[in-house]
Amino acid sequence: MSQLKIGIQLASLRLPLRRALGVVARLGASAVEIDARGELRPQDLTQTALRELRRLLEEHNLRVSAVGFHTRRGYDAAHEIERRVAATKAAMKFAADLRAPVVVNQVGRVPPEPAGDEWNLLVQTLSDLAAYGQHVGARLAAQSGSERGTDLASLIAAVPEGGIGVDLDPGKLVINDFSPLEAIEALGPHILHVHARDGVRDRTRGQGLEVALGRGTADFPALLGALENCHYRGYFTIARQQADDPQFEIGQAVDYLRSL
Repeated sequence: MSQLKIGIQLASLRLPLRRALGVVARLGASAVEIDARGELRPQDLTQTALRELRRLLEEHNLRVSAVGFHTRRGYDAAHEIERRVAATKAAMKFAADLRAPVVVNQVGRVPPEPAGDEWNLLVQTLSDLAAYGQHVGARLAAQSGSERGTDLASLIAAVPEGGIGVDLDPGKLVINDFSPLEAIEALGPHILHVHARDGVRDRTRGQGLEVALGRGTADFPALLGALENCHYRGYFTIARQQADDPQFEIGQAVDYLRSL
């Protein structure tokens, strides 16, 4: 595999935007993931503010690896679905304006069988978002980790081809007792973005825990090999939710990825 394209999730640094961009540049990453439900909300962003954001990114020689837009409910829930879809489309337009290729969200519970009201609503809604994404130039990536890769692959296959893709999250898969390698095998051609996270399972307690990259059971050398076989050329965006010292641990994660 050629040199990895490394990004950092800004929210993981727990810093104001300007300071966070400076830290990302100092740590040597080439891109950032922007949270469109946190400090920056597309519906509140004026054209002047958007230009200023582009200027700040250019000033630090950074691109946008992804836009995170994590809704409280998935697209399988009928309650306020129109509002959720409209907000997602605004995030997709925001991503396109920043030349970001993907918007990452958990799409909702994927039914084990491809039938029923929840399944039909998911497919209908994702097909709508897929068409919009092709129109504006930013695709929705369904975050993996809440179900088996084969189940998510069945959902992707039910949406018009090329409409939506997948955000591979090895750490979340491990935490929920799924195999990242099996997920790549099922989802490989659809993977648009990778969250570089790691995790372990505590078998005695029956629960998972996020850990520093390279310290868990997600075998990243093997994962990179599997992704290479799928011709993946996207970003590996480092994300940490439970770091005691985010800057230090994310810096270590950058070094770890480079060592591979």
